Amino acid sequence: MPAVLLRLREVTLARYLLASIGALAVDLGCFLALLTAAVPAALASAAGYSLGIAAHWWMSSRAVFADGVAARGPERTRQKALFVASALIGLALTTGIVGLGALAGMDPRAAKLAAIAASFVATWLMRRRIGFRA
Repeated sequence: MPAVLLRLREVTLARYLLASIGALAVDLGCFLALLTAAVPAALASAAGYSLGIAAHWWMSSRAVFADGVAARGPERTRQKALFVASALIGLALTTGIVGLGALAGMDPRAAKLAAIAASFVATWLMRRRIGFRA
């Protein structure tokens, strides 16, 4: 395996970025499909983000923070709850930014891009520092 790929496996932020891109693909696919179906922008954003949450847990717990995943039982349940709490904060940020952007006459897709950046930073910090401590 090339040295760059070996190093990438060791860098948690890089793995988190890749998992986030995967979750974002789920999120945006749903968001754009719902916009096409004339679902209001804030609702479409919330639905897409919610599906992305599930995808992100799966990738994060297996490929990003695998060394920090708690064993089954109360600690794992607590960890999942913290993950969901961070996701709900990201969801609130995303829904609020897209909703306010749409109310201000902004293209919902542009508002979604701003929301993606804000949510990424907020959830990364919470998950790294609180949710998946090794």
